[in-house]
Amino acid sequence: MTDLSAFPITKKWPAQHPDRIQLYSLPTPNGVKVSIMLEEMGLLYEPHLVKFDTHDQTSPEFMSLNPNNKIPAIIDPKGPGGKPLGLFESGAILIYLAEKTGQFMPQNAALRYETIQWLMFQMGGIGPMFGQVGFFNKFAGKDYEDKRPRDRYVAESKRLLAVLEQRLTGRAWIMGDDYSIADIATFPWVRNLIGFYEAAELVGIADFPNVTRVLDAFLARPAVARGLDSPKRS
Repeated sequence: MTDLSAFPITKKWPAQHPDRIQLYSLPTPNGVKVSIMLEEMGLLYEPHLVKFDTHDQTSPEFMSLNPNNKIPAIIDPKGPGGKPLGLFESGAILIYLAEKTGQFMPQNAALRYETIQWLMFQMGGIGPMFGQVGFFNKFAGKDYEDKRPRDRYVAESKRLLAVLEQRLTGRAWIMGDDYSIADIATFPWVRNLIGFYEAAELVGIADFPNVTRVLDAFLARPAVARGLDSPKRS
């Protein structure tokens, strides 16, 4: 049995199955990227709920694995060289898991970098901008009388959706016929923008039929449905 005692995070979240990938997360758009990926690959993993309401993410145990105190994070007990590996940052975890298993990443070098390019498009654009729309449309920012900050992020989100819409024209997925980590990273955020953030009308989602078409295909995948609910909220 793998010994994970060198990772202080396991003191707060003990591993019942230390030979499985340990996932420390919450069902947010960034969090479900990794749970969906694990479900799609069929890898055994043990999910641990990181509760924001009790500030688990700033606990010394969690920050021993991710000093940036953000979910998700993982420990792979069978990392490179057979040694346990801890990782944070959802994009880095997706690339690692894709390369570990040979799934959801093209083997062709040029297509591999193109896939990573669209992953970075999500990480650097869609995630931060959609998140700001959520803040200004649903959370504390909605009470600001000055709507210029909200409108700035709405305009940028519309621009990003237009880029994605054009990319998806004539394509089943972001990379064409093959489902990839680019889709797994992107569509949880689209789902959140028009669902949980209640911004469908604000961003004019009806103007992006290819985006909604592919979102529907994404949500219809059984592994996606399972991953969206992991770790289960208490």
